[in-house]
Amino acid sequence: MADITEHLGPTMTILLIAVALGMDAFSLCVGIGMKGIRLLHVAKISAAIAAFHVVMPLVGLFMGQYVSALLGGVATMIGGGLLVLLGGHMIYNSLRGGDAPSFNTGSLFGLLAFALSVSVDSLSVGVSLGMFATDLALTVLLFGTMGGLLSVVGLLIGRRVGQMTGEYGEALGGAVLLVFGILFLI
Repeated sequence: MADITEHLGPTMTILLIAVALGMDAFSLCVGIGMKGIRLLHVAKISAAIAAFHVVMPLVGLFMGQYVSALLGGVATMIGGGLLVLLGGHMIYNSLRGGDAPSFNTGSLFGLLAFALSVSVDSLSVGVSLGMFATDLALTVLLFGTMGGLLSVVGLLIGRRVGQMTGEYGEALGGAVLLVFGILFLI
């Protein structure tokens, strides 16, 4: 029983961070979905975002593990600081307003550029998490799953609902990253 509770805390932390990163994808996908989108295109965009939400944090995790080996205990403070900055930036962007980036997601280049732009935050978070002891497979699996799932939800909601939902999604995701960054610093 102690084994289960010992792993539940870190797993819940990774899950909440994955949801926070997925909320960023969700918020941008709401805007894309509001332009009118076919279900096949929803699947393509979501699959690309899910793939980038696996690859980007994976690269970041390896970079973070390397930095952690170099810096030792200071790495935890740096990782927490990165999460605080990233969460604050996401909140700032959501409060600043503006439309979703104008990518032609119908083209391969546009689709990949959009998926990459939505997933760049995952690289930074991957670097932060790589500085801590984390389960690599679980982390990238949850990041990819949440990124893809919340993209589908965002695109489908975007087909039906107004733009305010997307702004709240990004602010909520930023708040979660900010809180976890602060917790890592304490």
